[in-house]
Amino acid sequence: MESQVRGGTRWKRFAVVMVPSVAATACIGVALAQGALAASFSVSGQSFKVRADYIHGDGFSQYGAVDMDDSKSEKGTHPVAVSAFADARIQNMCQSVVTPRIPFFGTATLLLNAGDSDDKNKQVTAKNLYIDVEKLEADKAVFGDMDIGVAAKSLQDPAMKGGGELSDPNGFGQGAKTVDLYGVKQTAWATTAGTFTLPGLSMKVVTGTHECY
Repeated sequence: MESQVRGGTRWKRFAVVMVPSVAATACIGVALAQGALAASFSVSGQSFKVRADYIHGDGFSQYGAVDMDDSKSEKGTHPVAVSAFADARIQNMCQSVVTPRIPFFGTATLLLNAGDSDDKNKQVTAKNLYIDVEKLEADKAVFGDMDIGVAAKSLQDPAMKGGGELSDPNGFGQGAKTVDLYGVKQTAWATTAGTFTLPGLSMKVVTGTHECY
């Protein structure tokens, strides 16, 4: 099954019209080195952008959730599509986080690059990877053995994060045995992973706004 991926998520319609397409990628700053992931957590109040040339996943599931942040006087809420992978391989990953209005400094961008290789043994890999996606685009998405419209609590490979996360276990979910995504661009609020390996890692802070896309 193939699906062209464009646009973001509208929470009020999410349970009815979540399309069978996702982006998968990675964020080293919030990775949790544990197999059973903490669920109901607060995010930083800063989203980040990630670009990847190609992503292959074995064991995929997706469902709706809400992330919370304390960046303002009242907690902010961010509707997201949680995209989960039992195993993921990512080619040429770029992640950017822009921090504006730093006192006496201005705007700065944290840039992270890894896995820039055609050799799959030198690409970024992750296990039990969960990405809280707000917006995504991809040139093409190919799903193998896909089930659409199952209850989120029925997803098993991988399962929901569990615990007290802000999501409806009886809400809309979808899963696939395999997924391949090409030309991925996404905005996300958080990523967690059991393990995260980044060959050829390069990380730097530069002045100004220098996003991955």
